[in-house]
Amino acid sequence: MTVRRAVRRTHQAPIFVRVLAALSVSVFLVLPFVALMERAAWSRFWHDISSSSATAALRVSLTSSIIATIMSVAFGVPLAIVLSNRHGKWRNLGRAIVTLPMVLPPVVGGIAMLFAFGRSGFAGQWLHRWFGLELPYTFAGVVMAEMFVALPFLVLTVEGALRSLDGHAEEAAATLGASTWLTL
Repeated sequence: MTVRRAVRRTHQAPIFVRVLAALSVSVFLVLPFVALMERAAWSRFWHDISSSSATAALRVSLTSSIIATIMSVAFGVPLAIVLSNRHGKWRNLGRAIVTLPMVLPPVVGGIAMLFAFGRSGFAGQWLHRWFGLELPYTFAGVVMAEMFVALPFLVLTVEGALRSLDGHAEEAAATLGASTWLTL
């Protein structure tokens, strides 16, 4: 056994403590779903899930999530590239702005979006006045809300992946004549 392994082992909790902690957290995360499943009216499940209102809601959810995902990739990946290539206070400011929707409670995020994009909101009043756009309670508003929630996760994940890349692979691709997009 090397010294490094011996040092690492002395700082680890015993296996039963780690297993107990992992099981406790797992129970904490799973228990609300078990309670939800226990309360569901399973005898009416197929009737409820196949109703016209349920299928319409599923169609809207599926369509809006696909559009929000495509738009998040289209706008989030370039932002992640910019953040991964920057250093100092500007990157930190950019990461703070991107992270902000993640730390807001969902209700606060929804209210903030309403204050920003509602008909009398900060930007919404101008969108309504100039273009006749009303975003709250519309399909476009649903897509925007989904992007508001999902975009930070995408940007931070892609940025972390880009920053962890080995620079030698990029240099090799450039010397072999690969374009910037092909290298990415």
